[in-house]
Amino acid sequence: MTRPEALRPYQQCTRCLMDTSDPEIVFDEQGHCNHCTRYFSRIAREIAPAGEREARLAAVVARIQSEGRGKDYDCIAGVSGGVDSTYVIYKLKELGLRPLAVHFDNGWNSELAVANIKNALDRLKIDLHTYVVDWEEFKELQMSFLKASVPNCEIPTDHAITATLVKTARMVGTPYVINGSNIVTEGILPIPWVYYSHDLKHIKALHHRFGQLPLKTFPKISLPEFTLRILAGRYRMVNLLNYLDYDKAAAVETMKRELGWQYYGGKHYESIYTRWYQGYYLPVKFGFDKRRAHLSALVCAGQMTREQGLAELQRDPYADNDLVTDTDFVVKKFGITREQLDQLVKAPNRKHTDYPNANSFIEGSSSLRNFIRERAKRV
Repeated sequence: MTRPEALRPYQQCTRCLMDTSDPEIVFDEQGHCNHCTRYFSRIAREIAPAGEREARLAAVVARIQSEGRGKDYDCIAGVSGGVDSTYVIYKLKELGLRPLAVHFDNGWNSELAVANIKNALDRLKIDLHTYVVDWEEFKELQMSFLKASVPNCEIPTDHAITATLVKTARMVGTPYVINGSNIVTEGILPIPWVYYSHDLKHIKALHHRFGQLPLKTFPKISLPEFTLRILAGRYRMVNLLNYLDYDKAAAVETMKRELGWQYYGGKHYESIYTRWYQGYYLPVKFGFDKRRAHLSALVCAGQMTREQGLAELQRDPYADNDLVTDTDFVVKKFGITREQLDQLVKAPNRKHTDYPNANSFIEGSSSLRNFIRERAKRV
C-alpha cells in the first residue's frame, strides 16, 4: 500500500467512501483503502458465520441468566435514545434478559432523545439508572477540549459513559455490560479523527491547562483500573449486535412500530452538542465528515450502495436540523458569545498528541490492548 505524504493529491477509495480527509489513509494497487480492507478482515475474524450466530447468542444469554439468578438485574445496558442502544434493549427484553438501563446525562439531550428513552423503557418495562454530572464542571471540561483546538471534543462524554457503566455494573453486582457498538455499522473510523477516550491522563492534562474547577462529579476510570477489572472478569463487554444479523434500516422500522421511536436526523444526533460537533465543528474546522466513515461501513455491509452513500455526502450535514438554532443553543449553554465560539473554531488546529497523553503506552501495548478487548468480550 502507498503511504501518505505531507502534501498529497486528493484520492478516494474505490470500494468505500473514505478519502484523504483522513491524513493517515493508505491505498493498495486497486485503490482500496486500509479502512475497508480492515473492515472485511474484522468481519471475517470477529463475526460468526450466519449459521452459528444463533447458537453463540443462546450460549451468551444462558450464561448471563445463570450468573444473574437471585439478582435484581442480570446485566446493564447503556441507553442514549439513539438507534443502536435502543435496539439493544429491545432485543435484550426479547431474549428474556433483565437489564438495568443506564444513562449518562451530560446536559445535552435533545427532546427526541429523552422521549425515545422514556417510550422504549416504558413499553419494555425496563428500569433506568441515570447519572447526572454537575453541569458547571462538565461545561468547563468540554470547553477545555474546544480551547485545546483538538478534533475529538466528545472524549469527556465517551470516557464518562464508560466510567458510569463500570461503576453501575459494580453497584448492581454484574460483570455484564451490553452495548450497541458493532462492527457492521461502526467498523470504520480513523484514529486521527477521534483519538482514545480512555486516556484519562490526556483528559486531566487538558483540563489542568484550560480549566479551573475540580472534577468532583465527572466519572473517571484509569487505564490500569479498567484493565484490571477486565482481566479479573469483573467487566465483560457484550457487543450484542455482533451476534445478530443487524440491519440498521430494518431495526429503525421495528423500533418505530414497537417502541414509538423517532428519528433525529443523523448518527448520534440525539445529542444537541454531538449534532453541532459532528455536523459543523469537525467538518468546518478540520475537514472531517464523520458521515463518510459511518456511511462507508454501511456500504461495506451491503446495506447501502456506494452511489447512495456518495449522494448522501452531497447533502448538508444539517439538512434535517437547524444549524442556527443549535449554534445559538451551544453559545447560550456554554455562556460565551458567538464571536468567542467563532474564535475557537478558527484557532490553529492541534493534535491530541500535542498535549500530555498516554498514547505511547496505548499504541505500544497493541498486543495487550487486543487481548484486553477480546477478554472484555469473552462470556
